Amino acid sequence: MSTHRIAGAPISWGVCEVPGWGFQLPPSRVLAEMHAVGLAATELGPDGFLPSDSGAMTDVLARHDLQAIGGFTPLLLHVPGRDPVPEVEKLLPTYAATGSDVLVLSAVTGLDGYDARPDLDARGWRVLLGNLDRLDALAAEHGVKAVLHPHVGTMVENGEEVQRVLDGSSISLCLDTGHLLIGGTDPAELTRQAPHRIAHTHVKDVDLGLARQVQSGRRTYTEAVRKGIYRPVGQGDVDFAAIVEHLRGDGYPGWYVLEQDTILTEEPRGEGPLTDVRSSVTALRELLGAPTE
Repeated sequence: MSTHRIAGAPISWGVCEVPGWGFQLPPSRVLAEMHAVGLAATELGPDGFLPSDSGAMTDVLARHDLQAIGGFTPLLLHVPGRDPVPEVEKLLPTYAATGSDVLVLSAVTGLDGYDARPDLDARGWRVLLGNLDRLDALAAEHGVKAVLHPHVGTMVENGEEVQRVLDGSSISLCLDTGHLLIGGTDPAELTRQAPHRIAHTHVKDVDLGLARQVQSGRRTYTEAVRKGIYRPVGQGDVDFAAIVEHLRGDGYPGWYVLEQDTILTEEPRGEGPLTDVRSSVTALRELLGAPTE
C-alpha cells in the first residue's frame, strides 16, 4: 500500500458542520498541517470551509499539494416527499471540477447534532433505502462512488440498521471504525463478513469505556468527544490489524482517511490537534506497510 491512499479530513482539526461544535480553525492552517504530515489528499469538509467556487477550491488545495477526494454529505433521506436528488446534483459539478470521486452520505435526523434521534418506521425505511439506491445510481452516472456512512445520532447507527442497509440496498458503505464501534458494530467483524460492500474507510481509534457510556446513555456523543473518546490510532480499542487484513484480502482499492473527531474550545497554542494527527499517521503507515516520512 502506497502513501497516496492515506488521506485526511478537516474534522481531525475540529472543523465540523454541527452548529456550536467548537472553535473552527482556518483552512490555511488545517491544509498546511495536512501537507506537513505527508497526507496526499483530503475530504472537502463542511460547507464554507473551502471556497464555494470550484476553481478557487482547486487552487487552494493545489497550493498545499493536496488532492480532493469528495466528502461528508449529511442529507435527510427518510422523509416522504423530501427528494435529496437536487441537493446531490448541485454537488456533482464541483466533484467533476476537483476530481473528487467519493460521495459520503449520512442519513441525518433533521435535528442539530448527534446526541438524539427519532425512531424510523417501516415507511421511513422504505423511503431511506429507495433514496440510497437512487443516489448510488446518480453518482455512478457521473463517475462518483456513493457510500453510506453509518454514524452515531443518525438514522443508521447500530448493527441492526447497518444490516438493514446491506440487505435492502445496493449502496456501498463507508467503514467508519469509530462510529461503528460506538454504535455497537464491531468494524473488524463487519469487514470480515462484508468486505465487498466497503468502498471508503474513515480511520479513528476509540476508547471503548467511553463508547459504552454513550451506548448506555450515561454520556451524550458530544460529551464523549470532548472527553476524548477518539484516541490516536493504536492507542484505543479498534482492531485495525484485522480490518486491514480483511480489506486487503478482498482487494480493497479505496482510501484510508484519518478522521479523528475533535472539539476545540479555542484556538490552540502550539501544535494542538497536529500532535495526535502526526501520531495517527505514523501508526497508520505502519499498519499499511507504507514508507514513513
